[in-house]
Amino acid sequence: MTCTQKPAAPTRRDILKSGAAMATLQLAPGVTLMAFGGSEAQAAADAGKRWGLLIDAGKCAEGCSACVTACADENGWKGKGDAERDAQWIRKVTLKNKATGRTSELPVMCQHCESPPCVDVCPTGASFKRKDGIVLVDKHICIGCRYCMMACPFKARSFVHEPVTNQKTHAPRGVGTVEGCTLCVHRIDAGRIPACVEACAATGNGAMVFGDLRDPESEISRRLAEYPSLTLRPDLDLNQGVRYAEI
Repeated sequence: MTCTQKPAAPTRRDILKSGAAMATLQLAPGVTLMAFGGSEAQAAADAGKRWGLLIDAGKCAEGCSACVTACADENGWKGKGDAERDAQWIRKVTLKNKATGRTSELPVMCQHCESPPCVDVCPTGASFKRKDGIVLVDKHICIGCRYCMMACPFKARSFVHEPVTNQKTHAPRGVGTVEGCTLCVHRIDAGRIPACVEACAATGNGAMVFGDLRDPESEISRRLAEYPSLTLRPDLDLNQGVRYAEI
């Protein structure tokens, strides 16, 4: 008597991934979730680069929100007045030194970690890191479990609670999915800088520097070599792509 072993039943993750490979979900005219598909986004990445930001809190003017406004305009997210449901791709926070009383304002967004906790906990692979260090969400296979939101130490991701209209073709958004700062990946792949950095430069503050952390001759690398900087939650050893100076 012979025993025939049955093939292992596909897991939910296998089913979701195979469905993502075969289908494209239409959100609005000209907008598809597959615009942020993992394989497509990875193909555009240069493994020889590690994109990052250096933010000088000493140059970040009190009350200035140019970077937040620019991000919202560029990527099509807007708050609705309900703080719990507002998209927060980037936000301004105020830090206070308890010993001296000195306060600093600085923008906080996805820190684009080298070892991103959001990627580790994602059950479908929707959260992923590109070869150039940019952390993204493939909206097509995001099931809205929000594990990544709980895992992120920086509260840098938001959940889309309601249907979205007037979307940007380069920044698709879908109800029931998680989203966050993409470093304006569509701009980077076109040889441009993120909208927040461009807006900060236009104010004259120059608090944000964008560039390749692996290039010792880039402006961001030169500044990091010359002046002390830090990352948020260095105790977690995540080696973030976003660094801060003068906090």
